[in-house]
Amino acid sequence: MKNNVYKVRRLASPVDWVVEVPGSKSMTNRALLMAALADGTTTLKGVLFSDDSRHFLGSLQSLGFQVEIDEAKKSVVVKGRNGKIPVTEGEIDVGSAGTAARFLTAMLAMAEGTFVVNASEQMKKRPMKPLFEVLENMGAEITCLERAGFLPVRIRGIGGRLPADEMCQVQLDISESTQFLSALLLVSPMVKQGLRIRITSERKDGSYIRITRKMMERLGAKVDFDGMDYTVQSGTAYRPDCCQIEPDVSAACYFYAAAALTGGRTLVRHVTRECMQGDLKFLDLLAQMGCTVSDCSDGIEVRGARDGRLKAVTVDMKDFSDQAMTLAALAPFADGDVRIENIGHIRLQESDRIHAIVTELARLGISCEEDADAVTIHPGTPKPAVVQTYEDHRMAMAFALIGLRVEGIEIADPMCCRKTFEDYFEMLDSLIGRNRVES
Repeated sequence: MKNNVYKVRRLASPVDWVVEVPGSKSMTNRALLMAALADGTTTLKGVLFSDDSRHFLGSLQSLGFQVEIDEAKKSVVVKGRNGKIPVTEGEIDVGSAGTAARFLTAMLAMAEGTFVVNASEQMKKRPMKPLFEVLENMGAEITCLERAGFLPVRIRGIGGRLPADEMCQVQLDISESTQFLSALLLVSPMVKQGLRIRITSERKDGSYIRITRKMMERLGAKVDFDGMDYTVQSGTAYRPDCCQIEPDVSAACYFYAAAALTGGRTLVRHVTRECMQGDLKFLDLLAQMGCTVSDCSDGIEVRGARDGRLKAVTVDMKDFSDQAMTLAALAPFADGDVRIENIGHIRLQESDRIHAIVTELARLGISCEEDADAVTIHPGTPKPAVVQTYEDHRMAMAFALIGLRVEGIEIADPMCCRKTFEDYFEMLDSLIGRNRVES
C-alpha cells in the first residue's frame, strides 16, 4: 500500500479460502445502545472494533456510562442505567457512523438535559430531518448548528415531560433510511407509557428493522407490528444479559464473491442460516448466478462456477442493498446484463452509491445505465485503472475484488474501510499470498 493506494494482485488460480470475519457493525451498535439503557451490567462478546463502533463507545463514555473495553478478547461490558443518562449536559462525536448518529440522537432526545451531537463532514451530508421532526413532535428541542435538517445539532431532551397517562403516538417516513425507525424502537423503553409509530412511507419494513426487533426481544423488549404501526407497550425495559454478536455477513460477502469471481471456494466460519442479517440473501443470489452454496459444520461455503462464469440476473436488492456494490463488481464477468433494482435509498448513504458504481465501472471501461433507483451493467473486460472510493468503505472493499481477475486495478484511499473492517486489506493480502499470483 503506497501513497494511499492499494494495488490488487491478480490471481493465477481460483481462491481456496477459509476466513473469519469481524462481528457485525449493525448488531454491535444496537447491542451497545440496549446495554446502556438496561438496568444493570451487560457483557457483549464478539464485538466489532472499527471506526464506527469506537465512535459509539466513545460517545457512551462521554455521556458518563461505565464501559469496560477489551479489544483483544473482542468484549465490552456496559453498566446500564435503566433508561437514564448519567449526565445532564454533554457533547458527543458520532464520526461517520449512521447508526451512532441516528440511535444516539434519539436517545438524547428522550433524556433529561442538553447535549450537542457532532459528526464528520461525510455524516453532515446524510439525512436526519425525518427523525428530527418526530423527536420535535414528541417534545424535544433540536437546534441545527450548521444546516437545517442535518448534523451537528444541540438537543434539549424530553426528560419525562411526555404525558404519563396515555401511549405516545408518532408518524414516521422511512423512505430515506430505516435507521430512523430502528432508532425510535431502540429507545422506546425510555418512553415509559409506551410508543406507537405509524409508518407513512410506502416502505414499512426491512431487514435491518427485523434485526432491531429480534435483538430487542432477546433482551425483553417486544415490538408488535401490524403492517402499518409498530407498538411497544408501556413498562417495557431491557434486561441486562450476556450477548454474542454475530459475524458480519456483509463482510463475509466480499470473500464469497471472490469465490464466485475466480471459480474457487470460500468458507466463512461461524456464518449460518440462523444469522439475523439480511445480507444472507446475497448467498441465494450467488446460487442464482451459478455458484454452489453449502451449509458446513463450521460455517457456510460458496463454490464458484467453473472459470468464474456467472449468469446474468435482474434482482431487487432493497433488503440487502449493502451488497449492490459487490454485485456490481461481479457484473462485468456475467454472461449478460446485470440489473440491480429498488436501491434508490443508497444514493443517501456514505456516498451516492449508484452514481459511484456507474462512474467507477465507466473508468474501468464497463458500460452501464444509471436510473433513479437502479443500475444496469453490461458485461465486458475491465481495463487497468485507479478506482476512486468516495470515502465509502463498501466501494473500496467491493471494487478491490475486480483486481483478483484483472491486472492493474488499484484502490484509492483504501483505509476508508476502517469504518467497519479496519484490517480488510491486510486480510486480503494474506489470503492472496496463499494463492499463486500473476508474475
